[in-house]
Amino acid sequence: MTQLPTTPAASRIHYRSIGAAAVAIAGLPTVWNIVARNEYRRHTIERAVGGKKVGAYVLAAAIFVASGVRDYAFHNAMAQNPSSVFPILCTQALGPENAGVVRGVMRSVGAALMAAGTTLVVSSFLRLGITGTYLGDYFGILMDERVTAFPFSHFDNPMYIGATLNFLAASIAQNNAVGTLLTGLVGLVYHVSTKYFESPFTGMIYRKRAEDRAAAGVSASVKKQ
Repeated sequence: MTQLPTTPAASRIHYRSIGAAAVAIAGLPTVWNIVARNEYRRHTIERAVGGKKVGAYVLAAAIFVASGVRDYAFHNAMAQNPSSVFPILCTQALGPENAGVVRGVMRSVGAALMAAGTTLVVSSFLRLGITGTYLGDYFGILMDERVTAFPFSHFDNPMYIGATLNFLAASIAQNNAVGTLLTGLVGLVYHVSTKYFESPFTGMIYRKRAEDRAAAGVSASVKKQ
C-alpha cells in the first residue's frame, strides 16, 4: 500500500520557483512595452545599431530569448511542484482502478490544446513575419494593410491566445495545479497588455500614418492647382 505524505501540502510547495515564474510572466510584456514605446519616441535601438530593420531584429531576438527564459521558469515551477504536491484533480477520484484512464484523458486533452495553441502561434507568425510579430511597428516598419486571413479572421490576438493554450496544455497534461494557476496569470497579463497598452498604441501608430498620408494627398492636390 502506498504511504501518503504526512507533511502539509503548503509546506511542500516550492514558492521560490513559483515566484520566479510569476515575475518572468508579468515582467516580460512590461519590459517589451516600455522598450518598444521608448523606441518609437527616441529611436534608441535604431541609433545604436544603425538602422530600423536591424533594430527590429535585435529587439525580436531579445524578446525571443526572454520568452525562452520565461518558459523555462514556468516549466521549472511545475517541476518543483509536481502533481504529487499540488494536482489539478485526484486521479483516483473515480477509483484506483480508473487512475490510469484519468491520466490518459488529461494527457489527451493537453495534446489537443497544444495542437490548437501551436497552430495559432505558427499561423500568426507566418502571417505577420518577424517584424510584424515582434513590434516592428514601433520602429516604423508598418504593414501595408490589416491582416484578416486566418487566424486573424477569428481572433484579435491569436499569438497570445495560442501561447496561453500551450501553457494550459502542459499544465493539464501533467495534472499540475501550479501550472494552471500560472497559466491564469499568463492570460491576465496578455489581456491587460493588449487591451490597455499594445493595441491602443499600435492603433495610434497606424492612425498617424493614415493622417500623414491624407495630409500628403491634400498637399499634393493643392500644389497641382
